[in-house]
Amino acid sequence: MQRSLAAFTRPLRIAAAVLAALAAGAAQADVTIGISLPLTGPASGLGIPMANYIKLWPKEIAGEKLNVIVLDDATDPTKGVNNARRFVTEDKVDIVMGSAATPVAVAMAPVVSEAKTVQFSFSPAVLPPGADGWMFRLPQGNAVMAHAMIEHMKKQGVKTVGFLGYTDAYGESWLKDFQDQSSLLGGPKIIATERFARSDTSVTAQALKLVSANPDAMLVVASGSGAAMPEKALVERNYKGKIYQTHAAATRDLMRIGGKDVEGTFVVSGPAVIPEQLAADHPSKALATDFVAKYEKVYGAGNRNQFAGHAYDAIVVLEKILPVALKAGKPGTSEFRAAIRSATEAMGRTPVAHGVLNYTKANHWGFTTETGLVLKVVNSDWKVEQ
Repeated sequence: MQRSLAAFTRPLRIAAAVLAALAAGAAQADVTIGISLPLTGPASGLGIPMANYIKLWPKEIAGEKLNVIVLDDATDPTKGVNNARRFVTEDKVDIVMGSAATPVAVAMAPVVSEAKTVQFSFSPAVLPPGADGWMFRLPQGNAVMAHAMIEHMKKQGVKTVGFLGYTDAYGESWLKDFQDQSSLLGGPKIIATERFARSDTSVTAQALKLVSANPDAMLVVASGSGAAMPEKALVERNYKGKIYQTHAAATRDLMRIGGKDVEGTFVVSGPAVIPEQLAADHPSKALATDFVAKYEKVYGAGNRNQFAGHAYDAIVVLEKILPVALKAGKPGTSEFRAAIRSATEAMGRTPVAHGVLNYTKANHWGFTTETGLVLKVVNSDWKVEQ
């Protein structure tokens, strides 16, 4: 009887083992994405809106489940590196995203590149020549946005500029790109340069020096809610010229914290935050409208956010590249990771909420000079400059 029972149950055990193996295989086939964001620290105003939109992501793409792991890097490059190491060694991710803080994204890059895994940076991170073979940027590059800003300055008659920006990679790359683009375009000259740390609570000394230089315009390079403080310092020191902010400041936090001191400010931006003001034939009109509708349905009217828009665009990119990459390999394999890079480099002209992307092997920045818009703060709201 025991022998007969064993003979009967053996096929059941085999069937159970086969089903378990199939289930494990299905789990391994999930597309795993590791995301490092500054959910705390000075750049949390960038990371939190991105995390908010990531919660709205679809559960699967091309029939494959998305397994999304979000970690806080606290705006700290060391924590970002630790997150990247965990993603590529423990979680065996297919894609890394982040950080929204440029210094953190830069620090993560060597770890992700060594693992031969694509990194979609949520910041315009600048790497040494030849070091960005596995990094693609989802935000617009500083050079592209500087192009739009400089053309606007020229129309405004601006000849001289004072620079007040972060001491870190974001600030320094903006300074270099602005100077390079201005030289190419015959734009204004920077006549005074002052810097400050993201964690600084006052820039009084820097503001006094810049105001005394009396440039036609000031370029403030800061991000999120932190962009209001340096501008307020300039206004409080009786600066009367034009003030420009970068695309990292294209958030309502600038107006919420800056109040009347930021009225009239010019902010370069992608089109995602003002779909109502885009022409009907603008390539980003439909996508920007879709982004705003989805985001504000959950988070409230008027809460659209530049940084959340990049998280929306990430899905637009994934929906285009993952079906292609899946033809070359299964999730969790080196073949699949390599195919993701190849598919991204070959995806062609792709409208997103923030403009038009066209990555190539030689260009991992994607956006073209048609992308940038200049917004003006009018009555605590955005108005597109023509």
